[in-house]
Amino acid sequence: MGNARNLGSFLGNNTSLSTINNAYAAGTLVPSSTNPNMVINGAMEINQRGNQTGLTTGGYMLDRHHLQITSMGTLSVTQDTEVPSGQGLFKSMKIQCTATGTYNSGNSNLVVIHRIEGFDSVQTMFGTSDAKDVTLSFWIKANRAQTLTVNFENEQTSGGNSDQGYQTSQAYTTADTWQKMVVTVPGDTRSGMGFNFNSSKALCFDISLSTGYTSGDTPSATWSNLANGQRHGHNTEYFGDSTANYFNITGVKLELGSEATDFQHVTYEEELTKCKRYYQVYGGSGNYHAFAAVGTYNTSSGVGYLDLEVTMRAQPTSSTVGTFQASNGVVSTCGVNLSSFAEPDGGCKLIQVHAHSASGFINGYFMRVRANNDATTRLKFDAEI
Repeated sequence: MGNARNLGSFLGNNTSLSTINNAYAAGTLVPSSTNPNMVINGAMEINQRGNQTGLTTGGYMLDRHHLQITSMGTLSVTQDTEVPSGQGLFKSMKIQCTATGTYNSGNSNLVVIHRIEGFDSVQTMFGTSDAKDVTLSFWIKANRAQTLTVNFENEQTSGGNSDQGYQTSQAYTTADTWQKMVVTVPGDTRSGMGFNFNSSKALCFDISLSTGYTSGDTPSATWSNLANGQRHGHNTEYFGDSTANYFNITGVKLELGSEATDFQHVTYEEELTKCKRYYQVYGGSGNYHAFAAVGTYNTSSGVGYLDLEVTMRAQPTSSTVGTFQASNGVVSTCGVNLSSFAEPDGGCKLIQVHAHSASGFINGYFMRVRANNDATTRLKFDAEI
C-alpha cells in the first residue's frame, strides 16, 4: 500500500486494463469509492455551536475541530463562505485575531486539532508490520506567507507505549491565496493503537509558534515518541501580533495510500449525523421550544426521558443555556432547573431528565419542560474526544 495510486491517475496515463487489474490484485490501486475520508466535517459545513467571538482560550469550534489557544490575544472562529474555487466546497473555518496579545516565549500556541476514534481508524493498521501509508490533503488561506507544522499523532497506543508523533513542514507561499497542501506519511509500525471509542489518531495543524514548544527537541520526519518540543519546530509566525491576521482552512481529508484523491463529498444529513455522535444541541425553534415531558412526583420535582437523535460516542456531559419553565397547558411554572441527565439503559441515547422548581408543580401530572419565553435557551450534550 506504500505505493497505492487512484484509478484516475492510472487512466490518465492510458494504462492497459490488464495493468489495472494486476494493480487491484496487488493492492497498489485504490478506487476512490473505497478510499473514504477519515476526517469528519472536513468541508466545515457543520457548525452546531455557532460562530464564536472573544476567545482567549480554546475548545471545540466548528464540529469535530478543536482549537488550542494560549497567549494569542483575542480571537474569533467563524464559519466562512470564502473557499477555493472549483472544488465543490462551500464553507471554511476562519480564525481571526481581533485583539493583539503578548507573546509568551514559554507557552504561546495556536493549534487546530482533529481527533479520530480508534474504531474509525483501524484500517490504518498502525502498530503492525502491515501499517498503511496515509495521505493528508487540505486547503488553507492566510494573510501572510508562513511555514506551519502539521503533526500526525498515534494516540492510545497499546502495551504502554508512548504516543507517537510525525512532524512535517508545510510552506504557505502566497498571501491571501488559497493553496492546497498534500503530505504523505508512512504507517506507524513502532507501537500499537487503541481499538476503542477513545482518540486513536490526531491531526494537529500548528499555526503559531512558541519557543517553549520549539526548543530542546527537533521535529521528526519519522515516527518517534512525541515530545512537546517537536510540535512547533517549523513555525515562523506569531498569530497574535496583528488584528490583520487570519487563517482559513477547509477540504481536510485523511485517506489511505500515498496519493491524494479528490475530496469526497457526502450529504449534509450524513455529515450532521456523524457530528451528532460527539455533540448535540437542542433548542432554538422559538421562545417556547419544548424539550421533554416530565412526570411530577411532588410539587417541585419531575422526571422524564429524552431520546437523543443519534447514539453518542460515550455517556455525554450536559449543560444548559437560558431559562426554562414547566407547563401542563393550564399552569406554567417558571424558574425550572434541569439536572442529572443520567443514562438509565447505558446506551448513550436515552437520557433521563430531572426538572426542579421551588414550587408550582402539580403532583401526579405530566408537564412539558420548555423555554421560558427565551429563544436563547439550549440543552447541550457533549461526548467529544
